[in-house]
Amino acid sequence: MFKKNVGTIDRIVRVIIGLAAIGLFFYLPDAAWRWWLLIGVVPLVTGAVGTCPIYSVLGLSTCPVRGA
Repeated sequence: MFKKNVGTIDRIVRVIIGLAAIGLFFYLPDAAWRWWLLIGVVPLVTGAVGTCPIYSVLGLSTCPVRGA
């Protein structure tokens, strides 16, 4: 479907950041700004799938090029 453009280290960092943000959402139930932490779903999904739409638009890739 989409070309993978997120490398392994980038994926790991994205998943960690996404899980941390979502974890903080549940850890801080009284914070009025906690709804902003749901943005953590974006790096979590892009890290899990391996495709970043912004990277595609900008023509970037952190995926290693496979040699022939």
